[in-house]
Amino acid sequence: MKQAIKLELREARLMIAAAIEKARQIKVLETICVVDDGGYPIAMDRMDGARITGPQIAWNKAFTAAGHKRSTHLFNTAPNGPALPGNEAFGIQWSFDGKFAVFVGGFPVVVNGEVIGGVGLSGGNGEQDTACGLAALQALKDALAGEGYDVMVEADIKK
Repeated sequence: MKQAIKLELREARLMIAAAIEKARQIKVLETICVVDDGGYPIAMDRMDGARITGPQIAWNKAFTAAGHKRSTHLFNTAPNGPALPGNEAFGIQWSFDGKFAVFVGGFPVVVNGEVIGGVGLSGGNGEQDTACGLAALQALKDALAGEGYDVMVEADIKK
C-alpha cells in the first residue's frame, strides 16, 4: 500500500506567510490560496486592500494546478499550450463550472515527485504572481528539507 504525503495547515500557513512577505517586498496586494490534493482549500489569505475577486481566482488557480498537475500558465503558452485555439484542450477553462484557470498564478505543490496540492495567487501581474508563488514553494522546501522531503521550486511545473 502506498503512503501519501499530505499538506497540513502548518505548511499552508508557512507558504502563505512567505508569499505575503514577497508581495510586500515587490509592493503588490495578493490573495493566496493553498489547496490539498483534491483542490480544497487548506488556508487562504487576502492582504488588506487586495481585490475582492482575489479569493475565488486564487482558489481556481490552486485547484487547477493541483488537479491537473501543472502550472496554470502552461495551458496558454504558445505554441503548444493545450488550451490555445485549435489545440486539444481549447475550451477547458469552462470545465468544472468555470473553475478551471488557464492563466498565470497557479502552481502544483510537488513533494518527492508527487503532487500533493496547489498554490494559487491573484492580485499582481503574471511576473508578480509567479514571484510570490515561487516564494511560497521555496518556504515549503526550506521547512521540509531537514525532514528528508524534496519540494520542487519552479515556475513551469508539469507532472
